[in-house]
Amino acid sequence: MGQAEAARTALGRGILGWTNDPKIKETYLTYDRTLLVNDSRQKEAKKPHCHGARARFQKSYR
Repeated sequence: MGQAEAARTALGRGILGWTNDPKIKETYLTYDRTLLVNDSRQKEAKKPHCHGARARFQKSYR
């Protein structure tokens, strides 16, 4: 869904930039804020000597 949401945001911003109508901006913001504002969350980086960002090697005594 990342590319689809990015396309929605691009289309919403394009329409808003083309028309410069404050009514459209208010309508978009009341309907769905992600039409104009991107989601700022990003992937957490993988740490050294681990399987992933949070996963650790399982300790074994045998």
